[in-house]
Amino acid sequence: MNEKAYVISIFNLPKLSYRMWLVWRRNFDVFMKTYLVNFIPPLVEPLFYLVGLGYGLGGFVQPQEGLRYIAFIAPALVAVSMMYSSFFECTYASFIRMYYQKTFNAIIATPVNLEEVIAGEILWGATKSFINSSIMLVVVLIFGLITSPLFLLIPPLSFLIGILFASIAMCFTAIIPNIDSFNYPSFLYITPMFILSGTFFTITGLPQPIQIFAKIFFPLTHAVALSRALALGRINSSLLFNLGWILIAAPVFFIAAINLMKRRLIK
Repeated sequence: MNEKAYVISIFNLPKLSYRMWLVWRRNFDVFMKTYLVNFIPPLVEPLFYLVGLGYGLGGFVQPQEGLRYIAFIAPALVAVSMMYSSFFECTYASFIRMYYQKTFNAIIATPVNLEEVIAGEILWGATKSFINSSIMLVVVLIFGLITSPLFLLIPPLSFLIGILFASIAMCFTAIIPNIDSFNYPSFLYITPMFILSGTFFTITGLPQPIQIFAKIFFPLTHAVALSRALALGRINSSLLFNLGWILIAAPVFFIAAINLMKRRLIK
């Protein structure tokens, strides 16, 4: 297969049906069997960030965009939870189900096809984004750091953002040779994105090339901007670019992830 044909094959439309939701349901049932383990970390983690960074470090940091430091980082931390929960669900967790537990092999022995298995995995990753960010949003709300009723739009937005990050994660899962190799995207992509996407300081203070790079290649930049705007009621026209970027990137990576995984699993 030549290079052009290979690129085209990555973006072939997958054949999906309602059965992908059966894969989602399988993962949901497993999740609920250990619900205490799954719910406690996203509930406790934001407390450390908000107290340690918001109140502790915040006492030494000047206001960002006219906001107290804790009010500035709180919505961003909600967006970070969307990224982490969906990305790691569709890297480490999906790889374990695929390679060690052989769950994928068991499912495709039923009428569910491989494309639907991968789509169901991505949808489950998006659901983890919804669950974890919603829990974190409640904590932020209790701290009194939400000032706009538009925050109610953050949970549905988290599902869309979760699809994007889960799809990107699945692309990595399709190409890495072993589970240890996830260290590369984790430390070379996720960590820089965590720091340089306007999470803890405005990206306008960064050198212009880094600003441009963050806006083009870091989905978290757009997730943070949207979450902060909805939580604080700071709506402006620039958010159309953030939303448009996500709406375009999510289906592109979704399709690419399914086809890349097919190429890995069908030999």
